[in-house]
Amino acid sequence: MSDLFVDRIAEVRERFASRIGYRIEEIERALPRESDEAGLDAIMIAHRQAHGLCGIGATLGFVGTGRVARSIEQLLLPVVKAGRELTDDEIPRLREGLALLRSTASAEMATVH
Repeated sequence: MSDLFVDRIAEVRERFASRIGYRIEEIERALPRESDEAGLDAIMIAHRQAHGLCGIGATLGFVGTGRVARSIEQLLLPVVKAGRELTDDEIPRLREGLALLRSTASAEMATVH
């Protein structure tokens, strides 16, 4: 592989890594707050962000991050398709998924630099 290609992939990987925190925050916004529900828009954005993380994560060396994001995407997909809020059973599963996503992404981002 040419140095130009390797350099370009490294740039894309670093840009991806720099946006992981933002993407996780967007997913987190799908969680309802104390007294109000998360809107369907927030859930749709969360699904899109999870899809984006799992879609390219493994390609750029974030295999674990992609795998965890895939499980979050699969949790959110039926919610988006049904156009509904998260159920009481789905909320803790999403919280657990987010915690695992943060820790996995953090560990994998340590290898970027």
